Amino acid sequence: MNPPKTLLVVYHTMTGGTAQMAQAAAEGARDEPGVQVRLLRATEAGPDDVLGADGYVFATPENLAAIAGLMKDFFDRCYYPALDRINGRPYAVLVCAGSDGQNAVRQIDRIATGWRLKSVAPALIVCTHAQTPEAILAPKQIGDEDLAQCRELGAALAAGMALGVY
Repeated sequence: MNPPKTLLVVYHTMTGGTAQMAQAAAEGARDEPGVQVRLLRATEAGPDDVLGADGYVFATPENLAAIAGLMKDFFDRCYYPALDRINGRPYAVLVCAGSDGQNAVRQIDRIATGWRLKSVAPALIVCTHAQTPEAILAPKQIGDEDLAQCRELGAALAAGMALGVY
């Protein structure tokens, strides 16, 4: 029997939206036999976590048209220790955005390209339409349909890992 695969879900959240998305992806992945899921805040995750995983979900809010600063800090701390040691591993991206989210996706995709990771699903962007300072800073509640898509993404990634597809 093959040893279990490990899916690392790394996220940052300020208002709860990205946390809900990351938790939903982790829930979906946990239903797959043969895959262990580790759900870590970006501030808690380090190079050993990246090296010890077989696949990744990176989840971030888009702040000021960019990934959250603490997600950037995670990548800064882990990039060189993992470089050329995780080539070919699968990843997916979740973004909680107020309007667009595309630039955050581009940033993560560029980092993942440098790590030579394999994108296995289109990025999932959930738009909250928060445009005022009050709405941006308010706690978020992600809708059931969006959370279902996050669960499906996690389940699909875990299934592909368990089957050895990637």
